[in-house]
Amino acid sequence: MTTATVEAQQRTRLFARVIGPYVATFTTVYAIRLDEAQTFLGDLFAQPALVLLLGALMLGAGLVIVGGHRSWRGPLAVTVSLFGWFVAIRGFLLVVTPATIESGVDATMLSPTATTVARIFFGALAVLGFVLTYAGWFTKPKVH
Repeated sequence: MTTATVEAQQRTRLFARVIGPYVATFTTVYAIRLDEAQTFLGDLFAQPALVLLLGALMLGAGLVIVGGHRSWRGPLAVTVSLFGWFVAIRGFLLVVTPATIESGVDATMLSPTATTVARIFFGALAVLGFVLTYAGWFTKPKVH
């Protein structure tokens, strides 16, 4: 398998520079403050206009990543592309089925086991965010 072009690798690193710090910051905060999340998530879902706006913004951001980053060559490129699809799908689901998302959040917050799993998941995403940050800012494209 050949490596991606230098231009595609640079685009991947550009996306990683933005996505990495964002993911590292927010998922670290979520992992630490997960107990407080039930309150503000309840407030969020009580306002359908905000849920719709959040879903629309997530869908748009995900589609920008998907449309602007079409490379699937190498682990970093795959991670960036999968993140774009993940955000787009989550945004779509928030727009189309907010009650389903809300019930999933409620079920997670009511179960100590599910809350622990969510904490671990957010911690793993934080590590991924730091890896993306490093790869985006401190690595160079491979010339073939």
